[in-house]
Amino acid sequence: MQTQTTGEQTRNEVVRWRREQLIGSGFPLPLAATLAADSRYDLHALIELAERGCEPKLAARILAPEDGESAA
Repeated sequence: MQTQTTGEQTRNEVVRWRREQLIGSGFPLPLAATLAADSRYDLHALIELAERGCEPKLAARILAPEDGESAA
């Protein structure tokens, strides 16, 4: 049996919350899961674009991190 550290558990909860927010804004589950797990994406900017009528895939492309940027 493997237990998570508090940090891992907190990160998992944050990723889960981000995913739920994206799904609630119309992002399909696979894309929402990918974006939620990558902290380089600005969640609020993604949602704002979607709310303004931008397709979720396009919003992700617009806000994609530049090559060489590391995930925080």
